[in-house]
Amino acid sequence: MDVREHFGEIDIYLFDQLLKGRIRPGMRILDAGCGRGRNLVFFLREGYDVFAVDRSPEAVEEVRKLAAGIHSREQEERFRCEPIEKLSFANDTFDFVICSAVLHFAENDKHFGEMVGELWRVLKPGGVLFTRLASGIGMEALMRPLGGGRYSLPDGSERYLADAAQLHRLTERLHGQFLEPLKTVQVEGLRCMTTWCLKKPHILFFDPIEEGTGESIQGEPPGGKGEESQ
Repeated sequence: MDVREHFGEIDIYLFDQLLKGRIRPGMRILDAGCGRGRNLVFFLREGYDVFAVDRSPEAVEEVRKLAAGIHSREQEERFRCEPIEKLSFANDTFDFVICSAVLHFAENDKHFGEMVGELWRVLKPGGVLFTRLASGIGMEALMRPLGGGRYSLPDGSERYLADAAQLHRLTERLHGQFLEPLKTVQVEGLRCMTTWCLKKPHILFFDPIEEGTGESIQGEPPGGKGEESQ
């Protein structure tokens, strides 16, 4: 078997979720901020129920071509051009939501909260949210604040950077369950990437979530709304 052909350029931490049995055949999967589909090759080949969104029309078209080359399902509704903070899917639609290398493009705290809120809304109770995002964990002395939760990093990039305390507070307010501790990799003092992996409870809660800290979930509380690259 050609491993690269079968799995594509899948994120190694997402591959780890496969090895741990958290992504199983028959699951409905959403890749939110899919880019050109690097994380979707295996799932498409194995016949998973795959959906994806990206705000780039060019990226969405590439994913449609990728999927069409593997099977003949209708692609238009499965692969949509839309921002994460305004997903068009109904509540509780997906068993597993992927958001890899996307959340750090948030414009400010409010935008970050909107994106996380939508990812959580479309996730089924009992489902898993897998995110990889740039963070400030271990980089505190090396990043320059720009305001609104955004920072300038030593690699020359500007990113929205969550920290560990913020992710723990947000997890608690979502009533999410950590499937594993936060895992952060630092790239030679240039930037950090953190894996944040949560399970959504079967019992939904409706606690208010504060605004202005990157922890505000815009609109209705989780579960309370209707339809709707590195």
